[in-house]
Formats: sequence, structure tokens, C-alpha cells
Amino acid sequence: MQVILLEKVVNLGNLGEVVRVRDGYARNFLIPQKKARRATDAALKEFEARRAELEKVQAEKLAASQALGERLNGYQLKIVQKAGVDGRLFGSVTNADIAEGLKKASFEAVEKAQVRLPNGQLKAIGEYPVQVALHADVVVDITVLVEGELS
Repeated sequence: MQVILLEKVVNLGNLGEVVRVRDGYARNFLIPQKKARRATDAALKEFEARRAELEKVQAEKLAASQALGERLNGYQLKIVQKAGVDGRLFGSVTNADIAEGLKKASFEAVEKAQVRLPNGQLKAIGEYPVQVALHADVVVDITVLVEGELS
């Protein structure tokens, strides 16, 4: 299926590009998330009429993400979880836990889908590097310090 991208999508293209993607990816992700639209003649004409408006909105989102990224870059988040004497956690620290911790630390704009855990969930106490993708062009590194709470 051919779609017009309404914003920059990682590994796919930039705003305004007409790209060919699999039908399911377009129907189930790009179109419902309002990241793309079917590439029909009417849609192309409407997009060209609204292009300046869409570019302005994307520039504002990028500027907001960069401002948040500057505040967040290098931040150290401390999470306390129940742990055994050997340092292993009862359970694990997930991207949802990290996003919730960041929201409590006044970074409300961070969603759990934006938190990237390269090696999966954190299952032991220690210090871990974590990436937060605020925008397609803005990825910041934070440190998550997992401390144990003896039960």
C-alpha cells in the first residue's frame, strides 16, 4: 500500500514522502496513529495544501522534544524494588516503571513506548544505561539506578 507520511517515521521516511509499506503496517499502525494517510490523488492534493501547516506542527514537536531532551540528558533515575540478599529483584524493572518514575520526577511527556531497554527488563540491582526516544531525531541517554529493598 502506498501512503503519504504526515510526520517523520524512523527507518521509513520524512514528512511528505510517498512510501510503499505492507498493508497491515499501514492499516494497524501508521494510519490509526495519524503518522500516514493513503496516497490517493485527493489526499495528495489536500496534503500539498496543508504542507506548511504540518511542517510547522512537526517543527514545534521537534523543538519541544529537544527542550525536554536537554533537561533529561544525563538524568539519573533511582528506583527501589524488593530484592533478595544476592542482589536479584523479586520481579523486574520494566519500561513502564521507568516511565512512571520519570513522570513522578516532573518529566510528564515521557511515555512507556519511548523508553528503550536494550537488554530487556532489569532483573538485578545496579546501574543501567537506558535510552529515551522523545522524537525520531531526539534520543537521550539516562541512567537508571536500581536499589534493593530487603523484605
